[in-house]
Amino acid sequence: MKTPHFAIIGAGTAGLATAILLAREGNHVTIFEQVDELSPVGAGLLLQPAGLAVFEHLGVLDHALQLGANVTGLEGRLPNKRLLVNSHYHQAAPNLYGLGIHRATLCHVLTKKLAEYSSHVTWRMSHSIDQIQESSHEVRLLGTQQQNKFDACFDAILIANGARSQLRPKQWVKVDQAYPWGAAWSIVPECLALNPEILHQFYDRSKIMMGILPTGAIPSAPQQRLSSVFWSLPTTQLQSFLKDEQAKQQWLNQVSERWPEVAEWLKQILYDEHIQPQWLSAQYRDVVMSQYGQGRIGVIGDAAHAMSPQLGQGANMALLDAWAFSQSVQAAKKNQQINWPMLWQHYHQHRRSSTQFYQFLSRLLTPLYQSNHWWAGGLRDLTFPWMYQIPYFRKEMAITISGLKTSLFQQLDYQQVAQYAERDHTSKTKSEPLPEYE
Repeated sequence: MKTPHFAIIGAGTAGLATAILLAREGNHVTIFEQVDELSPVGAGLLLQPAGLAVFEHLGVLDHALQLGANVTGLEGRLPNKRLLVNSHYHQAAPNLYGLGIHRATLCHVLTKKLAEYSSHVTWRMSHSIDQIQESSHEVRLLGTQQQNKFDACFDAILIANGARSQLRPKQWVKVDQAYPWGAAWSIVPECLALNPEILHQFYDRSKIMMGILPTGAIPSAPQQRLSSVFWSLPTTQLQSFLKDEQAKQQWLNQVSERWPEVAEWLKQILYDEHIQPQWLSAQYRDVVMSQYGQGRIGVIGDAAHAMSPQLGQGANMALLDAWAFSQSVQAAKKNQQINWPMLWQHYHQHRRSSTQFYQFLSRLLTPLYQSNHWWAGGLRDLTFPWMYQIPYFRKEMAITISGLKTSLFQQLDYQQVAQYAERDHTSKTKSEPLPEYE
């Protein structure tokens, strides 16, 4: 029987992780990318326990731990030094932790693992997809490669080319809009003025927010530990901040007035001629879809469910998409033939509820941190501290940040994701159901 051949459009976190899992199970995978070579642009990100469970499933956790930075929790502080947010992973379950990691390092870890299955993987760099044509027995991709037209046929395609994707079926898209706030960010030497195992955030009302995330190292300089600095801004002000030194001085003044110890560290970094940090901008979208797949076409990662970064779930949700899709393929495959309606029923069953929960909560929380609403910061500052005093809410918030929630009252156990790979990978002839949710 013919081995299924999947096309994946986009070599981000979702695309690479899915390619590893599909290739590991003996499927053929072709990855299409617009760029000539992979060189991820972006600041550090935080892999939550849910994402690390998938890393264990992928067999890349040890490699990631060597380069990333262990993060034990999140602390958010007001100008009066009061802790507004005080969430730690051990409050959700013993031995849980997060991992701060540079985007280039994340890409390096995944591509190195993917190379182990090179006989099942084909790369198509500098390929731009213009059109997708689906029939009952195949999917055809039409596009350009260095100004030359091409078309290629596959058994199925996964659209994983990010939040601004123009390829996802428009009839599935319910919401696709840009957030009015974004962030300026820079990678700098590790911040030792603060606990290097904590994601530190600083807030003043809903208009001022800064973050310092331990980011670990990059493969080319494994001994140099890094931090990512984020500064929240309306998108209309991002470009002027990047280009204007006076705007950066005003930023430092704002930080000095509120958090002087942090400002002193920032001044040392910014005015060190040997460092000269580069600043880039990050803009966010809100993408909500009625479904993530049908027939021979699927959408995963930010292309399917982009959201604001307030809960730090983007990479984790992409990794859980990859995990769920690979298991859905196994559940729907018989004698190398895939029952596509069964596959998408299986996939939606295990991804829809969790995705909707995190998107709703992210949309609810975003104005409390990034908005011009006069009431938002006050409401947040009034309610959050007392919530952290109640053990039930403290635990629920830690579970939520860990990325393990599947709905308001249900959660996925870390070990069910991590260990499932060991169970089904040793016996490919038997397809087991996904683990039950608690």
